[in-house]
Amino acid sequence: MFQAPLPREYADLSSEEAADRIRAAKEKLGKRLVILGHHYQRDEIIEHADFRGDSYKLAKDANQRPEADFIVFCGVHFMAESADILTPDRQQVLLPNLAAGCSMADMANLFQVRACWRQLGEVLGDGLSEVVPVTYINSAANLKAFVGERGGTVCTSTNAPAAVQWALKRGKKVLFFPDQHLGRNTGVKLGADPDRDMVLWNPFAPLGGNTPERIGEATFILWKGHCSVHTRFTVEQIERARGENPNVKVLVHPECPLEVVRMSDHNGSTEFIIKTVESSAPGTAWAIGTEINLVSRLAKQNPDKQIECLDPQICPCSTMYRIHPSFLCLQLERLVVGEVTNLIRVPEEVAQHARTALDRMLKVA
Repeated sequence: MFQAPLPREYADLSSEEAADRIRAAKEKLGKRLVILGHHYQRDEIIEHADFRGDSYKLAKDANQRPEADFIVFCGVHFMAESADILTPDRQQVLLPNLAAGCSMADMANLFQVRACWRQLGEVLGDGLSEVVPVTYINSAANLKAFVGERGGTVCTSTNAPAAVQWALKRGKKVLFFPDQHLGRNTGVKLGADPDRDMVLWNPFAPLGGNTPERIGEATFILWKGHCSVHTRFTVEQIERARGENPNVKVLVHPECPLEVVRMSDHNGSTEFIIKTVESSAPGTAWAIGTEINLVSRLAKQNPDKQIECLDPQICPCSTMYRIHPSFLCLQLERLVVGEVTNLIRVPEEVAQHARTALDRMLKVA
């Protein structure tokens, strides 16, 4: 989606000026406004958030302020879509910068997934009814609708194991998209063999680059997508961290490659990472494989612990970083004068099926 450049007045704001004007606009809007902030946002955004969390928590928090007219989502586009689907029509969901997307979500589109489903039908015949689609929340609303219409569910990194178990009770195979690594790590956690039970679906190759026999044998059909941040973490980085400090604990996100997850001490969602660090004993050393804004915030908030990013080159989520305080300031000040900008509205014909899939996600433990 196209985002107009910032007016010069806002582009030239200092950090202090932007923060002061955001606070003033929030005060004027009062209970009409709620701001949601994803953990990967910079501190200058998080300080203004009424709710902060990962995708799963914010999906639930989106409807915690029914009196609010405006939900300003400081995250990326698919998150704002989910908030729009899960909240009443009278509430308006806004994204401060329309350019804040997700490279992983862009790795699977509706045309490609429909083509995959058609090819699976050609291979499996009536067996297609035993394939349950599961989409990671990092996907467009129309893919959530695709899943909802076909008896599947959405998952997050928090509830992926429960969602996949739910799917396998309803069918014999799972089509998991768009993140291959979360799908593979989840399947392995549930006892699947990554070589025997899984195939990788390349949307640019016939049958995803597989034979009909392998598709028939596999339990997990994993989309060839990934997170550009979490695939930066490597076994070599873990070895370096342990070489420098034999007592360090390695904690990574399940969007990391399987070999990294297997070599780590702990792995889990963003919320899991936060709770694990916060509940650890003083003096504990952590090397964490996730987005740098979260790692840096954990280090500041836990000065009694040694916390570093597993990747010494640093690994920001570039699309999350597009939510700059100046964009947030511009949006709030326009709301103060009655101007609604960057409205995220999912068409009802898409929203109804996507809502079904998201409701299933929220009900899965």
